[in-house]
Amino acid sequence: MVQLKPNKGKLLIAEPSLTGDVSFNRSVVLLAEHNEEGSVGFILNKPLEYLINDLVTEITIPFRVYNGGPVEQDNLYFIHKVPHLIDDSIEISDGIYWGGNFEKTVALINQKVISEDDIRFFLGYSGWSSLQLNEELSSKSWIVVDNEYQSQIIKKSLGTLWKEKMMELGGDYLIWSNAPENPNLN
Repeated sequence: MVQLKPNKGKLLIAEPSLTGDVSFNRSVVLLAEHNEEGSVGFILNKPLEYLINDLVTEITIPFRVYNGGPVEQDNLYFIHKVPHLIDDSIEISDGIYWGGNFEKTVALINQKVISEDDIRFFLGYSGWSSLQLNEELSSKSWIVVDNEYQSQIIKKSLGTLWKEKMMELGGDYLIWSNAPENPNLN
């Protein structure tokens, strides 16, 4: 398998060897930034028990909130696919945007202009220092793949995303796709 280089918009798939890593076990991370200073991403497939209106009382619609990663878990972040509605958004790639005017976002959610298919909220983010992600790639902690879903990744099914990626990779990864999350329970 040819290993892709990390870049904005790529997905990081946690290698099965990360079993036991509380933050990244079976994670699929969308890279929002990758440059010589470091990398930032959001775990896409780790929903929390919180709803957005539990955290931001001004929002009346109960959108799910996800664990974005172990860094700054007391801060709220969001990605979306509606930059024409949310000012000051930063393009990640392929129609996916990061952040923007939060007050306007709240109003548009409450007006039901923005739906849960358009936006995803995270507590925290995944961050790597300058060479840290490259070191983790060298030690086979992650597999970099293209995001073939593009902006539709926002509404992609959560529970099966890591398993689907393992199946797509094939070979030995097929075995891991059906393994229990805790191998000691097997």
